Amino acid sequence: MEVSRHWRLQAQRYQLVGETCDSCGVKLFPPRDVCLVCEEPAQELYTFTGLGEIYSYTTIYDAPAGFEHNAPYMVALIKLEEGPMITAQLTDMAPGEAEIGMPVEMVTRKLRSDGDEGMIVYGYKFRPAVLETVVA
Repeated sequence: MEVSRHWRLQAQRYQLVGETCDSCGVKLFPPRDVCLVCEEPAQELYTFTGLGEIYSYTTIYDAPAGFEHNAPYMVALIKLEEGPMITAQLTDMAPGEAEIGMPVEMVTRKLRSDGDEGMIVYGYKFRPAVLETVVA
């Protein structure tokens, strides 16, 4: 059952796929069947750019089960360019380097594994933005 759940969430976790509402245009992440703003059906898939900025962050010292080997690590609220705010782990930065308003981009990284011979779960994390937006 665990394997099937991870299989279903591949697009969401690897490509940041959410949905957009046909009625009001709001973009939703994670995908939902009903728009949170206008309550109309929202089933059009939308792939987010993966760019955003740190809205807030904290450092986790007492990690939940399955993430103990990562502690301490930073978790942030990321405000995506398209509007939604998501929670994600920060990566590729030293403790104390994160700042509110810092531009970040999504990358796919290992989240956890189930023992030495178990399944390895990958997903999105955010790192400091290295891609600059080209202005024409």
